[in-house]
Amino acid sequence: MSEIATLAATIFKRAGGQSRFVVALAGPPGAGKSTLAENLLGLFPQGSAAVVPMDGFHFDDVVLEARGLRARKGSPETFDFHGFEALLRRIRANESEIAIPVFDRTVELSRAGAAIVGREVKFILVEGNYLLLDEQPWNRLGTLFDLSVYIDVPREELERRLVQRWDGHGKTPQEARAWIESNDMPNIDRVLARQRPADLVLRSEAGRSE
Repeated sequence: MSEIATLAATIFKRAGGQSRFVVALAGPPGAGKSTLAENLLGLFPQGSAAVVPMDGFHFDDVVLEARGLRARKGSPETFDFHGFEALLRRIRANESEIAIPVFDRTVELSRAGAAIVGREVKFILVEGNYLLLDEQPWNRLGTLFDLSVYIDVPREELERRLVQRWDGHGKTPQEARAWIESNDMPNIDRVLARQRPADLVLRSEAGRSE
């Protein structure tokens, strides 16, 4: 059985008869959270699972410019934490219909109400960099997850993946390197240094890129 299939089986077992089971898929930028979430999604019965990405709560660039945070986009301070927390609480409350925002990297914008989570969805796969960050206010999220999974990837491999990512998004090698060194790597180091323990740790190539 593959590592992803084993994880799916674990989620099934732990969820038991619960009507909703919320899983945190956490890890630094480049760890492969989005890939893991999508691969897991295909292992659940159709309509029973949904992916909720933290990236949908990026502040818009206009807000970041006004706050002097444009150059730090992707750091914890550049997300609408309170909106994200409110969404997770609505998910836990199993409301009948919940609209979620999705971040579109092609235009660097969040699309509001881009997906819907209905009451029939049992498995919620929440993926994001800071789900286990041991800093206020992010450490309040711990009680909102039934299971937490951390994707452990060596720092050097994360850097290699990020070079590939930004190349794919049209940055020149010089632009990509400058952005990675000034922004991505500090975010990675922050996650690596200030991470709460997860229930499960994946130390394989289960997710290769975000």
